Amino acid sequence: MKVRKAIITAAAPSQNTLPLQKIVDRDGIEKTALQLIVEEVASAGVEEICVVVRPGDQAEFQRAAGENAGILSFAEQVEPAGYADAIYRGKEFVGDQPFLHLVGDHLCISQTDIRCAKQLINISSKYECSVSAVQPTRESNLRYFGAIGGNLIDQRTDLYEITTVMEKPTPTQAEQSLIIAGQRAGFYQCFFGMHVFSPGVMNILDSLLNSDSGGKVSLSDALSILPRREKYLAFEVAGSRYNIGEKYGVFIAQAALGLNGADRDQILTSLVDLLSTKQNGTGNIEQT
Repeated sequence: MKVRKAIITAAAPSQNTLPLQKIVDRDGIEKTALQLIVEEVASAGVEEICVVVRPGDQAEFQRAAGENAGILSFAEQVEPAGYADAIYRGKEFVGDQPFLHLVGDHLCISQTDIRCAKQLINISSKYECSVSAVQPTRESNLRYFGAIGGNLIDQRTDLYEITTVMEKPTPTQAEQSLIIAGQRAGFYQCFFGMHVFSPGVMNILDSLLNSDSGGKVSLSDALSILPRREKYLAFEVAGSRYNIGEKYGVFIAQAALGLNGADRDQILTSLVDLLSTKQNGTGNIEQT
């Protein structure tokens, strides 16, 4: 499971401009979200990246990629056929090799000196199988994520053998099918937006997307089949994900980066000043 290639999806009509957003990184340097994602991937040892974009977006993404633009290639998703189809657009690029996959509207912050993507690749290399990053997620947020059920393995508290995958389950469905021993009440393990996939995932997507059954195929549809064919693990990454596509998502991601970076004290001081003021009825700022 030597991972040399990666696919970043950025073709959803409502999200294709998100990777172009400007954000200040932990070192205080302004970059695009795409630069931050590409840096995350490149730092994990990946040598080639395919970005899946809408037709006409390639030039802008190339400019937004920064100094790592040379390792990028592009695939187009001509019609908005969904997330699973977007990943499948990279099939020719990855061939029969395993690959890292990230979404273009999520930023990750590691809680250790090892970046999240590298943590995930390390686990995949050790166990020689597909591994999806997961994060404990409140029951109220299940509607936003795919979620997994499984069993802890190797006497670890952060690694699971996946038995069940469900796309945006209801709390009732999760309680019936996704309970994991030792998990905090009211929380479930949901996808982090980062995966290492074996070539078997592309084969499953090929079968589902080219079948005559009709209906839209989700990535979770494919991943629900994977445990029946090969070993498939979930790893609780030591880090946090931030969806910049949500309301205030860019603001929250920027705050998280800043509070974990070199300008932490300055930002904390500014936040305290902001919280200690209020706007009166005339539009003027008053101290509280």
